[in-house]
Amino acid sequence: MTMTRRFGLPSATALVVASMVGSGVFTTSGLLLEKLSSPGWVLLAWLIGGLIAGCGALSYGALSRRFPESGGEYLFLSRTMHPAAGNIAGWISLLVGFSAPMAAAAYGFGEYLAPWLLSSSPQLTGTLLLCGLAWLHSFLGLGGPWLQTVAVAFKLLLMAAFMLLAYPRLPSHALASTPGTGFDASTFFTSLIWVSFSYSGWNAAVYIGGEVREPRRNLPLALLLGTGLVTGLYLALNFTFLFAAEPGALAGKVDIGRVAAFALGGAAWADFMTLLVALALSLSVSAMMMAGPRVYARMAQDGHLPRWFGAYEEGAPRRAIFLQCALALLLLWSWGFRELLTYIGFTLGLSSAVTVYALIRLRLREGSGLVVAGWPWTPALYLLAVAAMTLSAIVHQPLESLWGLATILGGWLIWWVTRVKRTLD
Repeated sequence: MTMTRRFGLPSATALVVASMVGSGVFTTSGLLLEKLSSPGWVLLAWLIGGLIAGCGALSYGALSRRFPESGGEYLFLSRTMHPAAGNIAGWISLLVGFSAPMAAAAYGFGEYLAPWLLSSSPQLTGTLLLCGLAWLHSFLGLGGPWLQTVAVAFKLLLMAAFMLLAYPRLPSHALASTPGTGFDASTFFTSLIWVSFSYSGWNAAVYIGGEVREPRRNLPLALLLGTGLVTGLYLALNFTFLFAAEPGALAGKVDIGRVAAFALGGAAWADFMTLLVALALSLSVSAMMMAGPRVYARMAQDGHLPRWFGAYEEGAPRRAIFLQCALALLLLWSWGFRELLTYIGFTLGLSSAVTVYALIRLRLREGSGLVVAGWPWTPALYLLAVAAMTLSAIVHQPLESLWGLATILGGWLIWWVTRVKRTLD
């Protein structure tokens, strides 16, 4: 089927930014500070996380030039390795790439709004957000990309305004702070799992590649521009959060942004931060609600999901959107926040690592005709970083890691059953 190429470079970049700037940056630094004990080490984790995401974006940019269509890892792995690998990647996208991050963002949305909605739980507030955005993307039509772009620009302006007003109010000890002592490499790499969750979404544009104008040019640029912009934003925003108050007042706080804002300017600043986070999280869920269902629709068109989910109505895969919403709701009401972070980071890391490995194989097979920025260091560094994080997660969070491995096994079983069914038919 022919899809309308309605995303230009600005709207594709906005999709990447909106997908990345979700619950992670506003929630995980408090948890990181609790584990690493020093604001300096936390900032270093954010910097390294951005560099890792940048290596991933450059690698995926090469694949998107080679395969400028919708589908993301499902498409890349199906074309470069084996249909089973693509099907497993699509299954991971369904549960972990979109549904679980949407559930985490919806939970964070409810957590931040909790002081204003005393009679509503974070899960209930998040449910209203998910259902509202599912309806919006199902029936809004072609106005979606424009609305998303304008809203993301407005969100970035609000963040910039907050940081400009906050920096002069930071305590004098902020600029003199050092990374600190007591560095533990294993704990640090485990913490990077949570940071990688916050950077997830750097690959968002590849899921809608079939709807991007001039995809061989705009897809790689959108990935790189979006990732670079968000890395700078994360470092600046977290510097503000981490040095707004004493570490003891921030460590372990899921709503670290609100706590930091209150320390800098009282209740009015805390309320402003609540509004800003609510906007950021709702846009993050919106971006994932836009991108994710395109993967499932493509899988359905290829026969790996019921074909009923592959239909587009008025430019939107409505049935796939409703599937996405239902799975996110299930995870929202089933998991704790910290467990979600580890599960997402671990499983997505493995999926993206296999995709980057597929790029290496393809580059060795096709030669220099396939341009990979920074070859061979860019994909190699990404694989090494993911390997270190994966091993640390298995050691320190074995239960969540096992759930991630079980998800991968489930994807393979679904592919196997589908293949047997086709053989019998």
